[in-house]
Amino acid sequence: MSEDLDMELIKAAREAREVAYAPYSGFQVGSALRARSGRIFTGCNVENSSYGLTICAERVALSKAVSEGECEFDSIAVCAPGAPTPCGACRQVLNEFCPDLVIFLVDPQETPVGRVTLKQLLPSAFDGSFLEPAS
Repeated sequence: MSEDLDMELIKAAREAREVAYAPYSGFQVGSALRARSGRIFTGCNVENSSYGLTICAERVALSKAVSEGECEFDSIAVCAPGAPTPCGACRQVLNEFCPDLVIFLVDPQETPVGRVTLKQLLPSAFDGSFLEPAS
């Protein structure tokens, strides 16, 4: 991955954050997921008054990508105040498609960007290997 591509991904996540729907928490999150094909899919968090129904930015981006036929990814940028890591649910859902995913952690106001891998954040992911595939 080149630094230019990484900066494009980071910029897309920052822009996606600007349209987040977060009227309850005020905590806006944006993400940008890059498919191995090079396409970038953005997402933002979409809150609901029933907090459990809130959709995280990472899962919005992933859902958009899968709904357009992409299932292989190399990196995601997540932008939120304090540059937090994805939640446990997002980690598990992302792991379904790309256990080797690179994650850029971005604060909307800061230039330095953190970089971790999904394997570092979720070393013992549930993989469903005991399940039989659907016919």
